[in-house]
Amino acid sequence: MYINPTYAPLENRYESMNYVRCGRSGIQLPQISLGLWHNFGGVDPLENGREILRRAFDLGVTHFDLANNYGPPYGSAEETFGKIFAKDFRPFRDELILSSKAGWDMWPGPYGDRGSRKYLIASLDQSLKRMGVEYVDIFYHHRPDPETPLEETMGALDQIVRSGKALYVGISSYGPSQTAEAMKILRKLGTPLLIHQPSYNMFDRWVEDGLLDVLEKGGVGCIVFSPLAQGLLTNRYLKGIPENSRANRRIAYLNANDVTPDVVAKVRKLDVIAQKRSQTMAQMAIAWILRKPAITSALVGASSPEQIEDSINALKNLEFTYEELRAIDEVLVG
Repeated sequence: MYINPTYAPLENRYESMNYVRCGRSGIQLPQISLGLWHNFGGVDPLENGREILRRAFDLGVTHFDLANNYGPPYGSAEETFGKIFAKDFRPFRDELILSSKAGWDMWPGPYGDRGSRKYLIASLDQSLKRMGVEYVDIFYHHRPDPETPLEETMGALDQIVRSGKALYVGISSYGPSQTAEAMKILRKLGTPLLIHQPSYNMFDRWVEDGLLDVLEKGGVGCIVFSPLAQGLLTNRYLKGIPENSRANRRIAYLNANDVTPDVVAKVRKLDVIAQKRSQTMAQMAIAWILRKPAITSALVGASSPEQIEDSINALKNLEFTYEELRAIDEVLVG
C-alpha cells in the first residue's frame, strides 16, 4: 500500500483506543471521535488542523465528523479536511469513518435549509466535492424540520444510501418521539438508522428524558456532541475568561455571559472530584458521558494535538463509584 512519505501513522495506533459497537450494527466506533466544528475553518491555520488530525489518527481515532456549514465560513471545514485528506489520509480511507450533515442554513433561497429531499441530496453532493471523497460513511439530517414530512426526509436518506453516496445514515438533535418515528420509517424502507447525535453533558442532560431509552431499545448508536459544554467543563475558566478563549471570541453557542459565577463555582467543585480521581476536569466530564451503556462515542473538538491527547486519556478511568456519582449530582443540582 502506498504510504505518503510526509506522514506515516504509528503502527500501534489501535492499541490505545477502545472501540464500541454502534447499536446493533456491524460498525465499531472509537470511544473518542474528533469533531471539526471549530478550529478547521478557513480562518484557522491549516497546519494546526493537520497536526490535530494526524495526532488523533496516531492515537486510534478513526472517526472524523463534519457538516456542510462547519467553518467559518460555511463549507470551509470540509475544504480544509479535503486538503489534509488528499495529502495525508487518502491511503487510509478504508480505516476511517467520515461523516457529514445537512439541515441548517447553507445557501440563500428556499432550497438551502431544513430537510427537503432536494436540499439534502444537493448538499451532500457539494460536501463530497469539498472533501474530495466518493462517499461518506455516515450522513446525518442535522436537525428536525417541522415543515417537511418526516417521510420525505427519511426517504432522502434512504435514497442517498442506495445511490452509494453514504453507507449509513443518522439524525441529530431529534427528540424521543421523533427519533422513534424516524427509526420506524427507515426500518420499513430497508435502511436502518445507525446513529443519533445529540448534545449531552453535565449541564445539558435532556437525553436522559427518554431519548437514550429509545435508542437502546431500537439498537441505535449514540454519539454525543458538546460533552465539555463548549469548554465550560474544563479548567479553562476557573480563573476568569482567557483572552483567546471561545467565550472571549464570542463563538456561536458560547459567550462571556455563559461563564457565570454559579457555573464557575460548580466547575471548581467538580474539579476537586476530578483531582481525587486523578483526572483533569475535561477527562472526568468525558468519562461521565461514556459511563452510560447507550453512549457509543464522545465527539470532542480540539485546538491542539495536546487537547486530543487529554481527551483520549479519559479512557484510562471510566469507572465511577456510587459516592462519586452522588457527589457530582449534588454539585450539579446546586
